[in-house]
Amino acid sequence: MSVNSSESEGLAQRLRNFVVVTVAVVLSVAVVLGLQTRTPSASLSDMAEASVPLNQAITNGKPTLVEFYANWCTSCQAMAGDLQQLKHEYQQDVNFVMLNVDNSKWLPEMLHYRVDGIPHFAFLDQSGNDAGAAMGEIPRAVLADNLTALVAGEKLPYAQAEGQTSDVETALEASGAPDDPRSHGAQVVQ
Repeated sequence: MSVNSSESEGLAQRLRNFVVVTVAVVLSVAVVLGLQTRTPSASLSDMAEASVPLNQAITNGKPTLVEFYANWCTSCQAMAGDLQQLKHEYQQDVNFVMLNVDNSKWLPEMLHYRVDGIPHFAFLDQSGNDAGAAMGEIPRAVLADNLTALVAGEKLPYAQAEGQTSDVETALEASGAPDDPRSHGAQVVQ
């Protein structure tokens, strides 16, 4: 029994359709599995909730990494995963503190540490004294080197590191208050 050309074309079309559907199913399964195995990104709010309170960190005799951040800060969000990993590695030896710049409660600390861009990291020694700072999207390795030196009581290798930042937009600016944390205490005349 021979197959005529129209039956042959129909068979070829069905075979092509079957291949397309099979490839689509395989790609869909790969995408779903890839999304399920991907490391979830760290939530800044969750990280802040789990961080050590500042007053406890300054008095417990451990060195401290203070991060000034905001939930809207894309640079802060970009670094969240790395900071979560560093916290996991160093949490026995280093306090991790997160202070949200949108909370005017932290204005004195923002002025003290001269926060004018975020993320802003303040490295404090075991006594709570300033050991260095880093601002912006800092490579994980640079932060890790600083944390290792901080734990060892050594000078930070990257004591003034700087990367891409987000401008500080605090709750004070949103409310129209004249105190701008970027002014470092200067009075604004309106």
